[in-house]
Amino acid sequence: MESSLEIRFHGRGGQGVVTAANLLAEAAGLEGLFSSAFPIYGAERRGAEIESYCRISNSQIRETSPIEEPDVVVILDPTLLKISNPLQGLKRDGKVVINWKGNPPVLSGKLYVVDATGIAISLNLVKSGWPLVNILMLGALVKVIGMPSLDSLKKAIDSEFSGNVADLNKKAVEIAFERTKEVEQIVA
Repeated sequence: MESSLEIRFHGRGGQGVVTAANLLAEAAGLEGLFSSAFPIYGAERRGAEIESYCRISNSQIRETSPIEEPDVVVILDPTLLKISNPLQGLKRDGKVVINWKGNPPVLSGKLYVVDATGIAISLNLVKSGWPLVNILMLGALVKVIGMPSLDSLKKAIDSEFSGNVADLNKKAVEIAFERTKEVEQIVA
């Protein structure tokens, strides 16, 4: 990595967007990289739109402002495409990693999809009726950006969770990693 990689996560309150950014930063730190993660909250309630940010770099990170021109956008809840513009500011050669089932949307950037909701449900990673897709999306993201390693991500998961929850999340990131696919898009 030559410079800083900037990642913006989009989801809803209760989906673990903040935890995802923090775990990614921790996994990067395990590989000797500098990282920074922080959220921006709107209305602090379950279901409200939430953004979280992660910067990863070979050198010390001093910037603490929200990421307005991300290299990568991670969308945990695809319904956000209907109510806001999570792709706003995405760099021209940016990547989009989205939780999606079925025919993928046509979006700007290189598009990567994974049915994180389906995987979460199949593994019974559900809390209060909500599929827990945040950690799964990290498996997809790691595949797309090529770092940190899946092993470092699993170590970060072990530091955040324990027992069966940790084991299920580690299995989930492996499955998401395997099932994430790049979508060829024809943009007019």
